[in-house]
Amino acid sequence: MKFVQIIDFETERLDEMQQLLQQAGERNAGSPGGPTHHTLLQDRDNPRRYLALIEFDSYEEAMSNSDNPETAKLAEQLGALCIGERVYTNCDVREMGPLK
Repeated sequence: MKFVQIIDFETERLDEMQQLLQQAGERNAGSPGGPTHHTLLQDRDNPRRYLALIEFDSYEEAMSNSDNPETAKLAEQLGALCIGERVYTNCDVREMGPLK
């Protein structure tokens, strides 16, 4: 079953965050068990607030990715660019597809 982690955060340094993520993606290209897709949403009412939806093939792969020391290092670097605390929500995907 697919799994999505939603990360709710605020920042005024999105460009720096995206650069860190791009560098990490280049280092981990082709590595098994990492995220398969991502979506970044910006709150229209609070332009400093973002929701990152990170998709994995399974909960187990997401947890294995979280246990990776490189992931922990990246999370620490990203956290330093945030305003306040990040909120994580872990979701099993029950349904996905086009609306009819």
